[in-house]
Amino acid sequence: MRQVAVVGWLLIVCLMFVWQGVGLARGPEWPVMSDFLRAFMRPAIGRFFLFGAWLWIGWHLFVRDWQLLR
Repeated sequence: MRQVAVVGWLLIVCLMFVWQGVGLARGPEWPVMSDFLRAFMRPAIGRFFLFGAWLWIGWHLFVRDWQLLR
């Protein structure tokens, strides 16, 4: 099951890089990731959601497997 999750995340990250590359190559008519983040962070609830997602990802990637907390 772990291999499926890793492959899934790698696929998502690769698709984001492809989208960014196509957006940079095609010019302003194709939005890039910074355009999406800028539009998402304009309202306060979007900033709050992104901060929560950042905390969740940090916890699951770095803190959860620490031996100090056990």
